[in-house]
Amino acid sequence: MTDHAFATRAIHAGQAPDPLTGAIIPPIYQASTHVQDGIGGFREGYEYNRAGNPTRSSLETQLAALEGGAAALSFSSGLAAEDALLRGILRPGDHVLLGNDVYGGTYRLLTRVFAPWGIETTTADLRDADAVRAALRPQTRVVWVETPSNPLLKIVDITALAEIAHAAEAVLVVDNTFASPALQQPLARGADVVVHSTTKYLGGHSDVLGGAVVLRDDRFTEAVRFQQFAVGAVSAPLDAWLTTRGIKTLPVRVRQHCANAQAIAEWASSRPEFSEVYYPGLPSHPGHDIAAHQMSGFGGMLSLGLAAGPAVARRLAESTSLFQLAESLGGVESLIGYPPDMTHASVRGTELAVPENLVRLSVGIEEVADLIADLEEGLDRAVSV
Repeated sequence: MTDHAFATRAIHAGQAPDPLTGAIIPPIYQASTHVQDGIGGFREGYEYNRAGNPTRSSLETQLAALEGGAAALSFSSGLAAEDALLRGILRPGDHVLLGNDVYGGTYRLLTRVFAPWGIETTTADLRDADAVRAALRPQTRVVWVETPSNPLLKIVDITALAEIAHAAEAVLVVDNTFASPALQQPLARGADVVVHSTTKYLGGHSDVLGGAVVLRDDRFTEAVRFQQFAVGAVSAPLDAWLTTRGIKTLPVRVRQHCANAQAIAEWASSRPEFSEVYYPGLPSHPGHDIAAHQMSGFGGMLSLGLAAGPAVARRLAESTSLFQLAESLGGVESLIGYPPDMTHASVRGTELAVPENLVRLSVGIEEVADLIADLEEGLDRAVSV
C-alpha cells in the first residue's frame, strides 16, 4: 500500500476482509497447528504456530507497511525482538556501539547475556559525530540508537549517523519505540533495521506485550526469521490481533499524545520546582531543530528534573493520581515513573546511570487541564513534606 497515506496504511495494510464470511475484521487464528494437504502440503505456507500464523502474518504486513520496510517480524516482547535480531547479525568477537542514554533492558541484554558469548559493547554520545567515529572499531558490527532516547529525550540525526555507520560497514539499528512510525521513519533516513516494543505506542492500550523487527531490505531477514523459529519467542495470535487493533488508531492517538506533552512541557518550563525539562518540542531543547526536521511531531514522552533533588522526585512520582505510578509507556492513560529505581535500575552505577532527581512522564490522551492539575497537586504534596 505504498501509494496510500500513513493513516490509511495503519487501518488497511494486511487487513483484507475475511474471504469466507466477509467479516471486515480478519479473524483471530487461535490454532497451534495447521492441517496439511499431504505430507509437506502446507496451506498458504502455514504448518505450526511457531513457524507462522495468519494473524501474526497480518500484523507483520501492517508493521512493514508503516515503517516502509521489506519485511517485519513480530515477537513476544521488545527484548525478544532485540535478542533475535542481535543473534541473527552478531558473531563472537563483534563489537556493538550503543548510545550513552539507552534503555536499561537493552544494555542489560548486551552486557550480561551477549558479553559471555564474546560480544563487546561500548557507549558514546551518538549526537557527536567525532565521538562516534572515535568509538568505532574494525570489529564494530552494529550501531544502536534510540531517538528520542529513554529517558533523557536526546535526539540523534539518523541520516548523519547512517552515513558514519555505513562508512565503517556497520549496521544501523534504530529503536523507534518512543517516536513510533507515526512520527518518524528511520528506514527512509538510512537506517538498516528498526526495532519496537509494540507494547508501547503501537499497541497503545496497556493490554498486550510484544516486539517487532522491521528490515529495510532482505540482507538479514532470513537470519532473524531463523532465530525466531529456532528459539520461539513469537507473538501469540491474540497478542498480534490486539496490536493490530491498536495500530489502527495510532495516528489519532499520537496527535493527542503530542499536544498534551507539549502543553505539559511548556507548563513545567514555567515552574521553579523543575530545574530541567527534557522535551524535544521545546525550542530550548538541544535537539529541537533536528527533531523538527526528522519527526512530524515531538512525541508523548518527557522527563523532569526536580530542583529540590532526588527525595522530592521520588515523592512526586508517588503523589499523583491521574498519572499512575507504573513502568511502561505509550498507553492512552498517563504514567509517571522514577527511572533511577524503575526502568533504569539495571544501569545504576554505570556510565548509563540517569540523574537521581529525574521523573519520567508518559503523557496520555486525557484532558490536558486535568493532567496539569494532577501534577500541580502532586508537586504540592511532594514539596510540603
